[in-house]
Amino acid sequence: MQFELTGALIDEILFAMEDQGGEFYLDTVEGVVSGGLDDPEFEGENLDDDDGEGGVRYIDLPEWDSADGFRLMERFAAAFRNPLIREELSSALGLGKGVFRAFKDVLSRYPEAEKMWFAFKEKEMKKEILRWYNGLREEWGLEKIGAEPEDTDDLVLEDFCFRPFEEKDKFQAEALHSLCVDESIKNMEKTDSNTGIEIISRELYSFRGISGLSFGMTVESQGGEFAGYISGVLKNTALCVQSLEIKPEYRGLGLGEALLVKFINSLDPGKIKKVFLDLPAWTEGFSRVLLRESFMPYAARYWRNL
Repeated sequence: MQFELTGALIDEILFAMEDQGGEFYLDTVEGVVSGGLDDPEFEGENLDDDDGEGGVRYIDLPEWDSADGFRLMERFAAAFRNPLIREELSSALGLGKGVFRAFKDVLSRYPEAEKMWFAFKEKEMKKEILRWYNGLREEWGLEKIGAEPEDTDDLVLEDFCFRPFEEKDKFQAEALHSLCVDESIKNMEKTDSNTGIEIISRELYSFRGISGLSFGMTVESQGGEFAGYISGVLKNTALCVQSLEIKPEYRGLGLGEALLVKFINSLDPGKIKKVFLDLPAWTEGFSRVLLRESFMPYAARYWRNL
């Protein structure tokens, strides 16, 4: 009954698990999936066939039904880092009737999120297959096997292009920056409703564009759509990052970190010795990225409303 769990067999099992209309079994002798609506030669009475070693030839595949699929969608939506897409996915899951179609319709509007979903679903279903296989190995008296971790962010980032900031990017960067400033104002107003917040926020985060002393990088989607940018100004040998901004529909995909890393790697260490970056209080979660990239805390900016 013992068989090897190959990559090809995993793909066959995945296909069978997602096909809710057929009865599938694993042929442990041939090492293939048998049965289903597309296999008219397979007959139910064959299930009792011997494997030639005193065991059963055909065994059940890992259990997987629509309830498992729904729970997987719930987990994906709840953990999705982009609040805009997360809210749309959660709303789709709350519809009841037609929930699977609604979920797919939301993802179809966000190709990068859709790619993350397919990668997430495949990874989680492979975990189920591995648990099932390890259960069999335990019965056989063999050690369990592990799986190599997959980086979903890397799969998504392959669809983006990172290039130097150009003059043609200025209009879209200014529009994005204006949106981000409005977001910063709303975040500050959560703690204080004074209208002076808008003035100071726009002064602190004013867009300076590009100049002879500026450095910048743009990130585009596979279709050439402007997705975000980073810009900085050189002061002596220190580069001060002015803006690191991603469009709302592209947030939560790891673009901010990837853009920062590629930008820093593009700098000439012979001319630039240090990089400084201000982090607004409401984006404190990004500090984990900075620490991971060897940034160190330099200063804390406080404010008080009089």
